Amino acid sequence: MATKSSDSKNYKIEDYSIQKEPFYIPVSDEVQVFESAYNQKVPILLKGPTGTGKTRFVEYMSWYISNNVKKSVPLITVACHEDLTASDLVGRYLIDSSGTKWIDGPLTRAVKSGGICYLDEIVEARKDTTVIVHPLTDHRRILTIDKLGEVVEAADGFLMVVSYNPGYQNALKDLKQSTRQRFVAIEFDFPSAELETKVLKEEAGIDDSIAESLASLGEKIRNLTDHGLAEAASTRVLIYAGKLIKDGIEPRRACQVAVTWGITDDKKLYRSIEEIISAIFP
Repeated sequence: MATKSSDSKNYKIEDYSIQKEPFYIPVSDEVQVFESAYNQKVPILLKGPTGTGKTRFVEYMSWYISNNVKKSVPLITVACHEDLTASDLVGRYLIDSSGTKWIDGPLTRAVKSGGICYLDEIVEARKDTTVIVHPLTDHRRILTIDKLGEVVEAADGFLMVVSYNPGYQNALKDLKQSTRQRFVAIEFDFPSAELETKVLKEEAGIDDSIAESLASLGEKIRNLTDHGLAEAASTRVLIYAGKLIKDGIEPRRACQVAVTWGITDDKKLYRSIEEIISAIFP
């Protein structure tokens, strides 16, 4: 149940679900693969560069499945980080005026409510934290809560979904084989210029010509990854540029603040990107 505060709405984490269809254009058979995995209770790993639609895809599939099964499927998202502990996911004891009480964490709530638990950028979490999902991602589908001495069997609709960016992999931040082989993997990459144009037009509310120019900009900047650019321009930053242009910001300035300054601090790359922008938006 949602409670209203000013213009915002507050939900209990297990009550939050996607009510309105998110804008998403399938690239391949990812919708069918996700639906099949959900039906068969198979955990899913989404991998791909930043800003390629992984989170939007999870939101879309949460809505899609809810629409198909005719009931609300909660979507519980956890943004992983290096300080994330097992207690953050499972739960902990807290002290209040009436004494000590146990508070379930987001993972436990997802398991009990039969929701989709989405661990975003799982490689950012500590390895001793990620192993907590192992019993949930094989035939057992159970969560052990050591502090309570309890074992929770996952409700029927529970699904574990995790994502990560392979470009961030190194010796310290990588998925253990014992973890990654518990999932089916769906790969994401930057869309074609034609598809990205449609996305930019819809998401930023811009006309065809501006959308086509921004898509071309993204395509050309991504070629710089072979010349020192650590992370390519995501569709997200192109959408931001489009929104600024729609609101009246001059196109070259919009691209500078949304794209150039957002993706690198290297002065040489600044100049290369600015030259591309100037060629597309003379």
